[in-house]
This record gives sequence, C-alpha cells and structure tokens, in this order.
Amino acid sequence: MATVWSIVVAGGSGSRFGAPKQYALVGGRPVLEWAVDACRPGSAGVVLVLPADGGDDAPHGADVTVRGGPTRAASVRCGLAAVPDAADIIVVHDAARPVASSALFDAVVGALDEAGVDGAVPGVQPSDTIKAVDGSGRVTSTLDRAGLMAVQTPQAFRAAVLRAAHAAGPDATATDDAMVVEAAGGAIVVVEGEAGNVKITAPEDLRTAERLLAAREA
Repeated sequence: MATVWSIVVAGGSGSRFGAPKQYALVGGRPVLEWAVDACRPGSAGVVLVLPADGGDDAPHGADVTVRGGPTRAASVRCGLAAVPDAADIIVVHDAARPVASSALFDAVVGALDEAGVDGAVPGVQPSDTIKAVDGSGRVTSTLDRAGLMAVQTPQAFRAAVLRAAHAAGPDATATDDAMVVEAAGGAIVVVEGEAGNVKITAPEDLRTAERLLAAREA
C-alpha cells in the first residue's frame, strides 16, 4: 500500500481577509486545525506550513511544523523538505479549506492508481457564466462552461513528480500545485469536487464553514 503524507499550507498573510485567516476560529478552533484533521485519516503524517514570520509555533495536531516562504510555491517547498523520502504520494491541502471530507482525500489519492496519472485535483463546474476580459475590463469572449472546472484542494501527486516539478523552478505566481506539475509536463486528472468544500476568503465564509461542519458532525 502506498505511503501518503499530507502538507497543509497555512503560510499566508491574509491580506484580503484582513488578518491571518488560518488562525480565525470556526467552532471554537482555528481554521488550520480543521484542515489538519481533514488530512489525518488517510495520511501517515501531516506537515503544517506556518507563516514565515508571525503566528505561533504550535503543531495544531500536525506531526511536523515548519515555516513557509514568501510565496505559496516557496511554502510548499518548505513542506516538501519535511516529508520523509519514503512517501509515495503527497497530498497538498490549503488551510483555508476546513470542510474538505475524508472521502475527497480518498478520491484524489485513489485517482493515482491509474497508470500515467501524476496528480489528481477535485473540481466543480462553475454555475455562473464566465467571461474573459482585458485590462480595461472590456469583455473579449464568453467561455464555454462545459470545458471549465473550478479547482479545489486537497490535491494528490506522486511524490517523485511533485518534488521534481518544484525543483525545476516553480512559477512564483502558481496558485496551486497542479500548475507547478503541469508546467513540468505532468498529467493531471480532475475528480468530482464538493460544493461544500468552501474556501475561507472573507469573514462571512467562517459562518458558512461553521454551519457545514456542525451539520456534518450532528
């Protein structure tokens, strides 16, 4: 059986949120602790990546805690350095998604059973009409929703592929690890995501996450 380790990325400054959102409370616990708990059932170990400066040094339920870097990709590299070489699969999960289910983790890890697949990400089709715009805000085209996916975390990768992709010089603007692996020529598949897998981006999202977690635990 493959050995799976998870990295929870909690190194952001929370500039859009107004404060480091990973420490905001949901159900009386920091958001990042819910994300660590979500990784736990399917992982041999969990690495938590905290901000490069500021915040506490508490493990928050993780096996290893490290400090991140100035970008998301740099923070993931810090986490990768703490994952044992024996790991076959590495799952990367954003601390800002506290409601991801264990079934979603199982789905992305299970998708790597298919030969030739280097990574798997959860995605949901957008329900809104999506338009491309230029720098002035002028619409340049309307995109076909049938070929679009809004991608979430957790994202699972073959460990050797993820390590090699980051070592190759990841794009500092990458917003997820699938982008890094894609840039290195890796094959990524999409599995069905969860509408309830909310990302905390604004204070009101905390209340949504709390309601979802309370309903799941009821």
